[in-house]
Amino acid sequence: MLCVQGLHLATTATAFQCDVSVLWAKSVCQWSLARYGNSWGSSHSYISLTAQIGIGKANPIGTLETHVLKAPNRSHMATSVAQKWEDKMKSAKFLVGAVAALVMSATASFAETRVTYKSAKSTSSYYQMAVQIAEAMKAGSDIIVTVEESQGSVQNVMEVKARGGDYVFTTPPVLVRLAQGGKAMFEGKGDPAFDEIRALFPIPSLTMHFVARADAGISSFADLEGKTVLLGKGSFGAREGEKYLKLFGLEGKVKLAEVELSNAVPALKNGQIDAFVTAGSYPAPNVIEAAASTGVTVLSLSDVQIATTKRARLIIPAGTYAGQDSDIVTTSLPVVAFTTTKMDDETAYQLTKTFWEGKAKMGAAAPWWNGVDDSLMGNITGKIHPGAIRYYKEAGMSLTDAQM
Repeated sequence: MLCVQGLHLATTATAFQCDVSVLWAKSVCQWSLARYGNSWGSSHSYISLTAQIGIGKANPIGTLETHVLKAPNRSHMATSVAQKWEDKMKSAKFLVGAVAALVMSATASFAETRVTYKSAKSTSSYYQMAVQIAEAMKAGSDIIVTVEESQGSVQNVMEVKARGGDYVFTTPPVLVRLAQGGKAMFEGKGDPAFDEIRALFPIPSLTMHFVARADAGISSFADLEGKTVLLGKGSFGAREGEKYLKLFGLEGKVKLAEVELSNAVPALKNGQIDAFVTAGSYPAPNVIEAAASTGVTVLSLSDVQIATTKRARLIIPAGTYAGQDSDIVTTSLPVVAFTTTKMDDETAYQLTKTFWEGKAKMGAAAPWWNGVDDSLMGNITGKIHPGAIRYYKEAGMSLTDAQM
């Protein structure tokens, strides 16, 4: 007669190991019966296996060997059966270890929150900022951020219509207001989803750069007449650049190049264009590259021109770019990281908290973060996500009624 005693079924890892061990015990019993037969004598004609595998229980190999030794003159059987059990247990332990590793991996995956961060073109400062934010989130939270390249701020807003609760994007707050009002580039493209846009935190402001090749004979906006200028397509910078050319009396007086902004530096270097326009927080990567490889002049705006644009005045300090001996006077526009009400409060809270707590470290690696502080909260003119509001209240940052 064969029997397995003390079976205990459960769903824990330890109990699972016990269950696997019991299965192997049954297998060993069947093997021993086939090998040695059932002629052990009257009172000892059985093998009793007590599968006590849990913590603090008996050694299964020892238990097996003791029971088998009860049979007269069967010591060689005990050794053989015990060896068989040990071999089986090695396989069982490997299986249990593999299952445990799989369970732990699955648990870690469930603990992660994944977010898509859509920013700007890969050559822009805002794309680099997105990468830095992704690294900060990885270091300071359980949020995994995937950075997506974008054609610009307008596209970022438009994609709200099709995105879910894992979507974060950057854009000037003015574009959100235009989208919600169905005005300008959003005319005829209104959608209720635009009303669900909520702010998370401010990031460095857009800074307008009008970049001319040093040997192109361009030192003012008037000198752009008759020249070939690259504005790019679809981005806020392209639209703003087109607006400035019109305001400064240059509409129809410059040749607009059909080249992607990502190709601006090589196009400038090979003479395909004379100048390009880009909007990115300084120091802008494509301007750094152009200044270092080609030599450039970054145009300054007069106070009258700045007033005409209705944008904020901003100074790019001398020495920011190679060959820049004096300050550059230009314009800027606030930029904010947004999501929608589809995002859960906890994720919005963790994103906002980790951003502010990691900002100093980001600033040590990239100076554009050093200009971001709570004074820029005033750049958020619309509603803030409830999860982010929770952090701002904990941090003691003041919010307006319009932001609540």
